Amino acid sequence: MSETAIEIEGLRKLYAAAGAGTAKEALKGIDLTVPAGSIFGLLGPNGAGKSTLINILAGLVVKTAGRVRIWGFDQDANPRQSRAAIGVMPQELNIDPFFSPRDALEVQAGLYGVPKHARRTDEILRLIGLEDKAEAYARTLSGGMRRRLLLGKALVHWPQVLVLDEPTAGVDIELRQMLWENVRRLNAEGMTIILTTHYLEEAQEMCDEIAIIDHGAVIVRDTTAAILERMDGKTLLVRAAGEVGRLDLPEGVSREDRADGWLAFLYPRSRVHAGQILAALTAAGVDILDLSTAEPDLEDAFLALTGTR
Repeated sequence: MSETAIEIEGLRKLYAAAGAGTAKEALKGIDLTVPAGSIFGLLGPNGAGKSTLINILAGLVVKTAGRVRIWGFDQDANPRQSRAAIGVMPQELNIDPFFSPRDALEVQAGLYGVPKHARRTDEILRLIGLEDKAEAYARTLSGGMRRRLLLGKALVHWPQVLVLDEPTAGVDIELRQMLWENVRRLNAEGMTIILTTHYLEEAQEMCDEIAIIDHGAVIVRDTTAAILERMDGKTLLVRAAGEVGRLDLPEGVSREDRADGWLAFLYPRSRVHAGQILAALTAAGVDILDLSTAEPDLEDAFLALTGTR
């Protein structure tokens, strides 16, 4: 197995001007590698260039410049092999309403040139929980079932790399849990997963490594733990008995009196520790009823790195 699932060097995409508009550079010389066997998060605000990047990987958009290798196959020199190595579960529900799930998977497998004896249609139907709907018209399926079918279509050729583009947008909790169970199982079997999502708590829980794209450029690429470690701010929450007056807090600590009765102290963990804040409360005679600390999460890192706050 290759050590690298995806290798991207100097990838640019320039969309020509339309009408009186101006040309738009969607990708600005991206360099990115995705380790084989990982669950890799590709995050960014709307319009950052994620969809353009995914569509280039899938062979749906022609790049302006750069080099892309998928599972060791150069996209220009070996286009068929590179496309065969990747499967994409798109955001849009692009399903023929008159096909059954079984028909949809069989047709998709045929398009990828999978011979009939090598197709795993029944296995995929079981995996995505549509075994009992295998012969129903796709138009009769619920929205969640159609999303499952999109996953199944991405798996018909059993690719080495699976891209999930906003897979849980608008789905219920049960479907979300089923999807993540399937993702973990596929990853455990050796499949590399690339995930884009606006649910950052999912990315934090699922992804080994993350790249954040903004304005067509990669602004950070690291392990999830290392990205979180960059965030210096931490919060101490305190519930006190009675009113709390002025406190002699360490330098760099800010205080917020919340409407729910909690006091929130935001502090830089590299320079201040919670014990110093508690000492200031004790010195002021504050009777503490309850307390907790909150670590920065991926949403905090995302907002800080993309300049949203």
